[in-house]
Amino acid sequence: MKKIKMMCLDIDGTLLNSKHQITPKVKEAINRVANDSDIPVILVSARMPKGIAFLQRELGIKDPMVCYSGALILDRNGQVISKESISAVDLEEIYKVVNKQTIHMSLYKDDEWFVEKMDCWAQQESEITGIIPGIVDFFDLIKLWKAEGTGPNKILCMAKPHEINSLKEEIKNNANLNSLNIYPSKTTYLEIMPTNASKTSAISYLEKKFNVEREEIIAMGDNFNDMDMIEYAGIGVAMGNAPDQVKKIADDITLTNDEDGVAHAIKKYIF
Repeated sequence: MKKIKMMCLDIDGTLLNSKHQITPKVKEAINRVANDSDIPVILVSARMPKGIAFLQRELGIKDPMVCYSGALILDRNGQVISKESISAVDLEEIYKVVNKQTIHMSLYKDDEWFVEKMDCWAQQESEITGIIPGIVDFFDLIKLWKAEGTGPNKILCMAKPHEINSLKEEIKNNANLNSLNIYPSKTTYLEIMPTNASKTSAISYLEKKFNVEREEIIAMGDNFNDMDMIEYAGIGVAMGNAPDQVKKIADDITLTNDEDGVAHAIKKYIF
């Protein structure tokens, strides 16, 4: 096994426990990796930059961050080094599908989060991330983005599991929407991303920047949107709280996020 030279961590369900906190043991282990061993610690998440930056500060790390599951990469100074967007035309088509149902839709662009109303789903997400969304009329926003030739980095739909499954199939079977990356990040969340965006594509970009080899990367995650980076990394670690499908493709399974799983894996593979 080659020496680890870069660590990539998912946030929710991995870095954070079920109370959405970083435990002291995990914080201490990451601090040793970043500051004592000088290994880049890359937070790789579906979150927006605001939802990641405060965790970097809490951990005492200053490395690039991967936002929106790879659709936006920022350098250590917060400058954009890579960005992918969903076209406003595709967004409009998805909005038509979602608008016929009782499904929440959030739009994320750069470091902004937009909703049409502060419903229970937006409130829940706001409490988890500590971020308050902007309330806008999506029809007007889509019109503006069409004129500007731009669009969101990510669309997040939230609803009951059976509604999410139904929406996923409807979007996948829509002939007008064949250039999107669609996956559930949990049973009640459907993430919709640009087709070229993935956690793996972002990690591949950063491995060149840090001059490390694929075999020198450890990646940890807990859910379906982490599977590509877990498979890609030299050591792919699934959390103990991950679904069986994720565990099956991992090189190793650590403890759960409530049992300091990240610290346990760091101790095993780095120290």
